[in-house]
Order: sequence, then C-alpha cells, then structure tokens
Amino acid sequence: MDTYNLKPEHMRAPNNLTRAEIEKSLEELDSKIKTLKARANATAADSNHTYHEHVAALEAKRELIANKLGDQEDSQSKWQGLKDGLDNLKKDMDNLFK
Repeated sequence: MDTYNLKPEHMRAPNNLTRAEIEKSLEELDSKIKTLKARANATAADSNHTYHEHVAALEAKRELIANKLGDQEDSQSKWQGLKDGLDNLKKDMDNLFK
C-alpha cells in the first residue's frame, strides 16, 4: 500500500485519454472504490487504516476523469454543430446560385 496519505485535493486526471480509455478508467476506479468501501466497513473503528481518505481521493479522481468524458462529448458536439452549419451554408449557396 502507499506510504503516503492520498488526499482528494491532490488528485489529477490524466491528459489525452481516448473515450475508451476514459470509460475503462472509470470502471477501474468504480471497482477500487467499491473494494475500499467494503474494507472500510469491515475494519474496526479504532483501526489506523485510511480507507475513507483513499475512497475520497479516488472519488475525486473519478469525478475529474468523468468531467473529461463530458468535455470530450462537448467538443465533439461543437465540431458536429460547426460541420452542420457549414453544410447548411453550402446548401444555401447552392440554392442561391441555381
């Protein structure tokens, strides 16, 4: 296990991930979070394990990665909107000169 305490404010999301890599990362983080929550529930109250902090850090990282998925979809929809606008402009120009 890590020799340092993970903190939510120190989490970063990797850059330049494809949609498939983002989805895989989200699945892996969901699995890790589920496992850590189960361990936290099975651990004695006075234990020195930092499962709760680790869960909070992974949930923060998951949120950052999920935001990247939303950003990627937003940029794709913007490009699609631009393409549609150019196609409509071309049609209008064709109709104008017919």
